[in-house]
Amino acid sequence: MLRHTTSLLVSLALSAGAAFAQEETAALDSQYNDADGDLVADAPTEAGALKDPGTLVFAYTPVEDPAIYEDIWEPFISHLEEVTGKDVQFFAVQSNSAEVEAMRSGRLHIAGFSTGPTPFAVNLAGAVPFAIMGADDGQFGYKLQIYTQADSDIKEVPDLAGKRVAHTSPTSNSGNLAPRALFPDLGVVPDEDYEVVYSGSHDQSMLGVVAGDYDAAPVASEVVDRMAERGLYDPAEVRIVWESDPFPTTSYAYAHDLTPELKEKIEEAFFSFDFAGTALGEEFTGVSKFIPITYKDQWKVIRQIQKANGVEYTPAGLAAE
Repeated sequence: MLRHTTSLLVSLALSAGAAFAQEETAALDSQYNDADGDLVADAPTEAGALKDPGTLVFAYTPVEDPAIYEDIWEPFISHLEEVTGKDVQFFAVQSNSAEVEAMRSGRLHIAGFSTGPTPFAVNLAGAVPFAIMGADDGQFGYKLQIYTQADSDIKEVPDLAGKRVAHTSPTSNSGNLAPRALFPDLGVVPDEDYEVVYSGSHDQSMLGVVAGDYDAAPVASEVVDRMAERGLYDPAEVRIVWESDPFPTTSYAYAHDLTPELKEKIEEAFFSFDFAGTALGEEFTGVSKFIPITYKDQWKVIRQIQKANGVEYTPAGLAAE
């Protein structure tokens, strides 16, 4: 099954990536420029346009309980304050749209953006992804998994036909876009062969499966793993029907218009942070450090999936989330 998954992703890269054969160009909002071809917004060149705020605002992608995550991120925030010499405020966001809009408006300086919304943050808000959580060997990522009830008659992907299936939100990669790109080759077409119901988040999809509100749900492995570790559901009550090869997980980005010196300090803080013995390390099992990435390279497969779904990086596309 996993070998078949690999061939699907390769096929996707070849077919949906046909337009990528030539040099890919940025899809940035008109207020941004990309002179160096790295697909992210260049720093402003106008005098006085660069920002060096006294207080940095940091946000983590919308989660099931923002208050818990504020505590979890506290060790890193303290480290970020020490390295940058700035006060750092944690901003609990309620949606991907709100997070992107906060950076676009200049109210958010550093953020973790979920996989699918990352291209929206890059193109609409001038976000510059530079880091991702990874292991000592440099490996990173999560899998798209389909869950159903343990006693369900859904044994393979084609068995989703005629069922009520929870997707998370329109812009989510593993919760919507990847299933729409990959599932047809596995035997079902979302919205045609099964009913799509948007739950709003991965945790709501998972809890809905456990409660029997949905027959199945495609979700991100990293989210449901953390839910299980916190006892939010009993793994014995559910079963994995199928899983993909790894996708990149949350990207960590800063606003394009921060001063070069501040960007350098922010990167230093991320790449020097030690996860060991912290609440952050306990929450994100399997990772031990932040590792460098580029949006152009690590998000290529995500852009291909979104292209296959006809996604456009516009405010209207983001509002659909």
